[in-house]
Formats: sequence, C-alpha cells, structure tokens
Amino acid sequence: MQATGIDLRPFDQSHLQSALALSRQAGWPHRLEEWQMLLELSRGLVVVESEKVVATIFVTPYGDDVATINMVIVDESMRGRGIGRQIMQAALEIVGDRECRLIATADGLPLYESLGFEKTGTIVQHQGPLRACIAPPTVDWATAADLEQIVALDRVAFGADRTALVQALSQAGPLAVVREADTLRGYAALRSFGRGELCGPVVAENAGDAEDLLSFLFATRSGAFMRVDTGSETGLASFLLEHGLAHVGGGITMRRAASSALSSIPSVHTFALASQALG
Repeated sequence: MQATGIDLRPFDQSHLQSALALSRQAGWPHRLEEWQMLLELSRGLVVVESEKVVATIFVTPYGDDVATINMVIVDESMRGRGIGRQIMQAALEIVGDRECRLIATADGLPLYESLGFEKTGTIVQHQGPLRACIAPPTVDWATAADLEQIVALDRVAFGADRTALVQALSQAGPLAVVREADTLRGYAALRSFGRGELCGPVVAENAGDAEDLLSFLFATRSGAFMRVDTGSETGLASFLLEHGLAHVGGGITMRRAASSALSSIPSVHTFALASQALG
C-alpha cells in the first residue's frame, strides 16, 4: 500500500532530535553530534505525518561525481506503506547524474536492487575495548600543512573530492599520517562516535601501512571502546581481532550509475571507512 497523508520536507535543525529518536529505535549508535555532522555535509529529507517525523534520508554529495545515500530510517510503525521507496526516489532526484553509493542491510537489499543498485562488496564492522598497543615509528600526527596532501590521497582512494569531509574530520579529532620525506603515503582519522570512538577513514598504499596507522591511533587509546568499518577484502580482520575488536556485523556495499572515471587502479586504497554513512 502506498503512503498517504504524509508530507516530504527538507531536513533542517528542527528535525535533529526526532531523527536521533528514530536511529535509537532502529538500534543505531549515532549521537546527536553524528547527525549534526551529516546534516552539515548533506542534503536531507524527512517524512512527516501529523507533525511527527516518521522517516529520514540524507544525500551526501562529493562534488559533481559521486554521492552517498545514508541514514535511511522508517519508523517501525510506518513500514509497509511505501515510505522507503518514496524517500529513496526523492533522494535519487537530488543525486541526479552522480554515481550513487550506499551500504545496505539485508532487509533493504530488494528495494535498492529494484532502483538500479548493484552489489559491489561487503563491509565488516569491528568494535570493542582496545588492547594495549605499541605505536610504530613510521607514523606521526598530521599538521595543518598536511591537509592538502591528505585531501589528494583521499580523492584518489575514494574516487571523488571529499574536501569538506576531510576538513570536518580534522576538526572533530586528530589525523595521523605515514610520511616519507615530504610526501604522505597514507592517513587515518580518529573521532568520537556512538558508544566510544571510531578510526576511519584509513587510506594507505598497502595493508602494512594501514595497520601501522591503526596501531599508532590505537596506542593512544588503550582500553577505549573503538569501532572500525572495513571492507572484507582488505585483510584487516585478523589484525583487528588481535587488538580486541570483535566482528559484530556489517553491510552490503552497493553502487548505481558507476562512473567510468573510476575504472583506473588507484595508487592508494581505502582500508576503513569514515563511517558507513559517509563511505
């Protein structure tokens, strides 16, 4: 049955508390600060019935090339009325001609496939209290002067310009870098998230550098509750388990209208996500 008697509106500051309540209902760990960051980086929509927010969605654009769709939540009492499809179609109008990426749950997979998304991989979520770790000498803290190179590394790994995201991450917490003379080979970000903290993105040339970046950040946070979202193909699972981060779930990466510009093999790769919402 299609949804009736509802109103689709732009997401604004007045909707943050209601959105937070929806994410808690869904069992998601997001705090108000995470919603605020997403709102600043994205265009959002809410579905309202009788002045109550019953669904949310964000489109996070990265230049003219790529966008992610995220924070797709429908109130459990409103499911089965076609609201999920309605807000997805509205979000895709915002996406326009960009390549669109998202991370799906098994429940959402049929809807996304019907809208033209294709499965591209699997994200594995690891989290838990960190075991003691020694910082490797190959990694150092980033400085403001490194930001331009960090943005360039991220662009190569992700396939689009995420300058605004990198700037937001640098304000939310420290960044670490693998440095070779005056050149950066990789970077990682650390910030508060959900129940504790999150490491990501982690961008590096190889798994060894990625593990060094994570070890450097982990060494500063022994005992802290940490989360890392990594692709199943990265080979980081055993490393994360050794450091106390259990496998607790994940999602399915999907893509729609893939850009031919992303077909070349990048020199650096994404070993952990900024978040499942932001890629």
